[in-house]
Order: sequence, then structure tokens, then C-alpha cells
Amino acid sequence: MPILRQDELDLISHSAEQTRRLGVRLGTLIGAGDVICLSGDMGAGKTAFAAGVGAGWGSASVLNSPTYNLVHEHRRDDGARLFHLDCYRLADGAEAETLALDEIFDGRSAVLIEWPERIASVLPRERLWVELRLIEELRRNLLFVPTGARYEALIESFRGETTGARRG
Repeated sequence: MPILRQDELDLISHSAEQTRRLGVRLGTLIGAGDVICLSGDMGAGKTAFAAGVGAGWGSASVLNSPTYNLVHEHRRDDGARLFHLDCYRLADGAEAETLALDEIFDGRSAVLIEWPERIASVLPRERLWVELRLIEELRRNLLFVPTGARYEALIESFRGETTGARRG
């Protein structure tokens, strides 16, 4: 039995800056309606990766952890929106319903979620799940798991942009 599914991507980052740059690469590929879930323990690199995604997407403001506000809305010069959620302080999906999820998941904005496992019951079925794991002080493992054709294509593009390799 294979360790990874064929559509998954498993990468190692050797620094916070490299983790951020991987996020930048992914950010250049996402658009309206995309839902990116960042899971991992505290200190695993979720916020560094998220900051990179925001930069690559073209956010006019820097993505920081929205732990205290739970949701930050970022915009590009063209008016496109990116919602950045930090669900660490939420108990479950029912509690997340107070965050105007209908607007957030309306398909008109990109969505980036830290601690998505806390609200798994209200997440769209199709999404990209990125599991970040701390290996050593500076090394992180990033496992990209797509659910749905859109996210399988996204990972294939990301694989090409990141490693230069394409499956075929």
C-alpha cells in the first residue's frame, strides 16, 4: 500500500523563509472560491505559510495570525478578497456559525483557515488540506492533500511550480 495517494504532495522546508516562499508559490495559484486549510501543532509554520500565501495572492496587507479577531479580510488592488480565519479559539463548527460563514464560503473569495480541524463539520467538502509538522527547530514537513478535481489540478500546478516536475 502506498504511503501517499497519487494526488498528494509531500515537501520538506528547511527554514521559516522557505516555508513562506512555498506559501507564496501556492498563493499565486489560488483564486475566488478556493478553500485552503492549514493544520498542524502550534509552531509548525502555519502563520509563516499563510503570510506567504497572502503575499503570492497579492494582498495589499500582510497576513498575520488573526487569533484575536478570528477573521481578517484582505483585499487586492483589483478588489478580490481573501478571508484568513484562525479557528484555534473555537470549540466546534456550531461556534463557527457566528463568523458569517455564508459570506466567507460564498465562492466569491479565497479562504485560508488555520486550525480547520476545529470547524471540520462546517467546511466545504472540496478543499486543499495542508498538514504542517515540526521535524526539527527549522525543518517542517508539509503534506498537501487535495479533495476534489479543482484542488487536484491546483496541486499539480503547484508541484510543477515548486519542483519543476509534473506527473504524467
